[in-house]
Amino acid sequence: MTTSRLQRASPGLLREPNVSRLLFADPRLAPIWALLRIYVGYEWLMAGWEKITNPAGVWVGEKAGTAVGGFLTGALAKTGGAHPDVQGWYAWFLQHVALPNAATFSYLVAYGEVLVGAALIVGLFTGIAAFFGGVMNASYLLAGTISTNPLLFILATWLVLGWRVAGWWGLDRWVLALFGVTATPPSAAQPATVR
Repeated sequence: MTTSRLQRASPGLLREPNVSRLLFADPRLAPIWALLRIYVGYEWLMAGWEKITNPAGVWVGEKAGTAVGGFLTGALAKTGGAHPDVQGWYAWFLQHVALPNAATFSYLVAYGEVLVGAALIVGLFTGIAAFFGGVMNASYLLAGTISTNPLLFILATWLVLGWRVAGWWGLDRWVLALFGVTATPPSAAQPATVR
């Protein structure tokens, strides 16, 4: 019985296409990924920092939840009409989960933005940080807010796809190695066993 080239190249695994490997796993593209990662990280860090240092204290502090409450109330106003900006299922979440816990969500948003931004800037757990940034972007989009969210969501998605090399010019190069993620894939020359 013969084995296909795919099985011989990497037994039990699907082979990654060359273009995908170049774009999302080749350290030679690390400078491009670093620029992209740092840009997205800067945007998140500045957004969160502005909330944390807000002198009115409407994000963190004694009036925490005020800004989020206003944002959520505005989002709930976008649920009407034939083509609402906020879908009914998300409006239910906003009204019954987020709004009653506005102060908690306020802290989560403010510090979450700072943590995502800082992790992306230094290149630490880049894929995970970009994922959580994308979740926040998606949440804002679902709440009917456009702003920079579509662009940042797209870039976060790319960073998640390129996690193996997006943090190469950052702490991930060393931290991920501690978890067994290396720059060189296992040898493709290993023979496949046929049963």
